[in-house]
Amino acid sequence: MRVLQFWKAVTMDRSDLLERILEVLKPFDVCVIGGVAVNAYSSPVVTEDLDVAIAIRDLPRVEEALTEQFEVHRFPHSLNVSARDSDLRLQIQTDPRYGTFVSRARIRDVMGLRLPIAAPEDVLQGKIWAVQDEGRRPSKRQKDLADISRLIETDPELRKRVPADILARLFPMNPSS
Repeated sequence: MRVLQFWKAVTMDRSDLLERILEVLKPFDVCVIGGVAVNAYSSPVVTEDLDVAIAIRDLPRVEEALTEQFEVHRFPHSLNVSARDSDLRLQIQTDPRYGTFVSRARIRDVMGLRLPIAAPEDVLQGKIWAVQDEGRRPSKRQKDLADISRLIETDPELRKRVPADILARLFPMNPSS
């Protein structure tokens, strides 16, 4: 089974939601962040989420274009996009900190697709912000810690960018690991 077919099976994407969303986003400056972006730089793990950052100037047009075809719910720092026949969850970050990631994105193969993926340093920064967000569920923050660990294992130079308190949580017995 191809990776994309597997991902579509996991997300129960019977409506080709992923392909339809990607088509709508084509004209805009976007990049993948979050767990799928981590998968582009390290050994992949399964996720039902696709997180993207957009150039802030494109946000009103992206929201309008997506609303024409999908269910779109606005939250304080994101737009969540879904469809009835899919468990895939698209989350568009509206936090302006993520908007700068788009200009440094690079095309990478991930989940059987060629997508603009945030640079590894930016993916790491997004995961650091997520771990530091006290409002996130503890289980999500644990996953973010694991993603940071995966990125560091793939590129040990990234470790220099991780705050000491997060490194201590990742390596409680030996912070220099």
